[in-house]
Amino acid sequence: MQTLRTLRKQRGLTMKQLGEAIGAAESTISQYETGKRKPDYKTLIKLAEYLGVSTDYLLRGEGEDRPAPSDADIKFALFGDRETDDALLEEVKAFARFAKERKENGKTGGTV
Repeated sequence: MQTLRTLRKQRGLTMKQLGEAIGAAESTISQYETGKRKPDYKTLIKLAEYLGVSTDYLLRGEGEDRPAPSDADIKFALFGDRETDDALLEEVKAFARFAKERKENGKTGGTV
């Protein structure tokens, strides 16, 4: 899966960092990249979402390569031209991860 290696390197990630982000071992990421092993469907989706691309792009190098937004892009989208510090951005990102995990675990409704 040469596309995975290319995307990982473009985003400045090590195999260990990518593995930790999706819940896989570094050796597993290596096996995906060398073609010795193929990710299951759920892992493929996790990889695509984390890397900000479609599953088609990840599998075949076709479709849309959507680069992950930079922190500056996220800050502008959320706060416009107002000054913000990195701590606030990290809080927003942590909340987004929490909300995503909650959705994936089937917990919806109520207050957060």
